[in-house]
Amino acid sequence: MADTPARQMTPAQRAYEEKRARKAGMSLDRWLALKEKERSAEAAAAKKAAEAAKPAAAKAPGFFQRLLQKAEKPLK
Repeated sequence: MADTPARQMTPAQRAYEEKRARKAGMSLDRWLALKEKERSAEAAAAKKAAEAAKPAAAKAPGFFQRLLQKAEKPLK
């Protein structure tokens, strides 16, 4: 099992995060768990937004696209 984020921090980073946790009225472990939960929620939202941005499967051409296709055809 990997180390907890608190064990991977330098002493200066740990002191900074302890200060922020104390200001928020939480323990360091609870603060770090909350930050990790927020990070994973942001990643999930970004992934969902990226999937929503993908174009739909083979969409039929719209009115103007069909009009342009007809205009490009040579006259008979």
